[in-house]
Amino acid sequence: MKKSPIKILLVEDDTLLSATLAKVLEANDYTIDRASDGEEGLDLATLIEYDLILLDVQVPKLDGISLCRQLRSQNYRKPILLLTANDSDADVVAGFDAGADDYINKPCGTEVLLARIRTLLRRSKAVSPGSFAIDSSTTLTWGNLCLDMDSGRVNCGEQLISLTVTEYNLLDLFMRNPDRIFSRSAILDRLWGFEDAPTDRAINTHIKDLRKKLKAGGLSAEIIETVYGMGYRLKPSPQAEPLPANNSDTDSSQKQKSRAGDPSAIDKVLERFRGVFQQQIAVLSSARTAVKSGSLEVELYQAAKNEAHKLAGSMASFGYPEGSKLARAAEHLLISISPVNPCGVLRPFTLEEITRFSAAVTGLEQELGKPTVTLTSSAAPSILSNRVLVVDDDAALTERLQAESETRGFRMKIAPNVAAARSRLAMSMPDLILIDLSFPDAEEDGLTLLRELNERSPNLPVIVFTGRDSLGDRLAVSRLGAKQFLQKPATTDQIFQAISRSLTKTQSLQAKVLIVDDDPAILAHISALLTPWGLDVVKLTDPQGFWEVLIATSPNLVILDLEMPQISGLELCQVVRQDTQWGDLPILVVTAHTDAGSLSQAFQAGADDFITKPVLGPELVTRVLSRIKRTDPRLKPGNT
Repeated sequence: MKKSPIKILLVEDDTLLSATLAKVLEANDYTIDRASDGEEGLDLATLIEYDLILLDVQVPKLDGISLCRQLRSQNYRKPILLLTANDSDADVVAGFDAGADDYINKPCGTEVLLARIRTLLRRSKAVSPGSFAIDSSTTLTWGNLCLDMDSGRVNCGEQLISLTVTEYNLLDLFMRNPDRIFSRSAILDRLWGFEDAPTDRAINTHIKDLRKKLKAGGLSAEIIETVYGMGYRLKPSPQAEPLPANNSDTDSSQKQKSRAGDPSAIDKVLERFRGVFQQQIAVLSSARTAVKSGSLEVELYQAAKNEAHKLAGSMASFGYPEGSKLARAAEHLLISISPVNPCGVLRPFTLEEITRFSAAVTGLEQELGKPTVTLTSSAAPSILSNRVLVVDDDAALTERLQAESETRGFRMKIAPNVAAARSRLAMSMPDLILIDLSFPDAEEDGLTLLRELNERSPNLPVIVFTGRDSLGDRLAVSRLGAKQFLQKPATTDQIFQAISRSLTKTQSLQAKVLIVDDDPAILAHISALLTPWGLDVVKLTDPQGFWEVLIATSPNLVILDLEMPQISGLELCQVVRQDTQWGDLPILVVTAHTDAGSLSQAFQAGADDFITKPVLGPELVTRVLSRIKRTDPRLKPGNT
């Protein structure tokens, strides 16, 4: 049975810390909402059901202790974990007296934080012991190795293996994701935060120690495989065998059913929103009565227009395509009488318009009593890969999309407005954005966000999914770089097909850049400058592993730091130029020395260009992209 995502509310006013914690928690499969002050946190906790609240004690407007006390006074029973920079006895006692379940000091280690969260969730029965695994089992196995998630014990046969917290978490990470290659940076993101993250070399040491302990504990086979230039992954289990023939048909049938989607889950979403549809149509019914009597007020008019807009976008996705057409007709009629003068007076409906509007509303009332139209769904992969952010205020539509997204191979997040989308994008960038243009309850429309995305991440695939269909909108969308313009209403099958087409187009001919620098900060900075342009960036801190990584990744361009210990960038440049296969590979050197002698040495060693420190974004991006295009015009930097 599919488990609901664990939802956590993070209340923290430190923007950097909030973004860091959110990234760590999302990497561990939690769904995160963020609030920057206590009042916003109180509003969210009151409106939305969270499984846990992670609350900083010192937040503005309403401090954490007061917020905790107020929630408990309202019989709020979910666990609350306090973040505090002051662990004096008086403050700790005040936190517990206010109703907190636990506290943790800042700065806090990621491993400790995640362990405290898991403990509180188990204690509150938000999750059952072991539910952090991929399936309902409380153990993970590999050959005769067994990891028990309830007790935290690791056994090889009958022998208990003693691991540190870090080693246990590493083993847990690989055993949960048996087919995935984890780069060192991905492991850092999963198991550590920004502030307490070790170096890449420390990852090597932890994995080496883990291998030794497992071997000493009786595991004869090597469990973790090194994929040179890419990272680490779990080797196939030595006891993995094909299923007996008499089970294969059943297993295949179950997998096919999973890929096709779970009809019961979709039906549950429909039943949940059937009442919402009825309420929305009731607003239109009230507007119909007012229109007939000539007493339509601006407030009811605005409400009816908003509800018609939402119904037009979502009813087709729930098997009512005719309902979407009727709602669209009602919306267009309401738009035609929009106030145009300073007094906000509505133009009266003509007799013909009254007839058409009444017929549309009556048709909508009748639609919900009819059986839904069966919507075919294409088979999709069961492994989640691409991340999609949907920016749309239509809750019925977005929940339907989420209900189908995982069976189609997408990890989908929802933002109900432009402001929420900005918050999501601040935490992590998706592989594609699906965005509506109209948000009646907000001041900003989708074009505002589209404009920002075009400036910040010009090559991020964007699909505009909207009921607006004017030439002006289409031109604006085209000029702002959107990949597709999809008209509402559309079935979920049509929506996911559009997403798949955009991702397929943008993932071809992706240019790859290898950066070699012994300073992790410089690596992260250069990577952050290049990644938004769609380049596949490979980072290497140890120049001694250069040749293995070069062969394994086949980059289209290399960026070398000129001065590194043991092996300099000049020496690496000369090694590349001497090789018959890689001799023509574009090389840029990064240096703080711009004197004629240093630059002359760089060019004599075979560098094509140089970048001066401190590295400036526009200069770096321009030189890298132009050099890649010059080398191979077929490559399309920025297409990811």
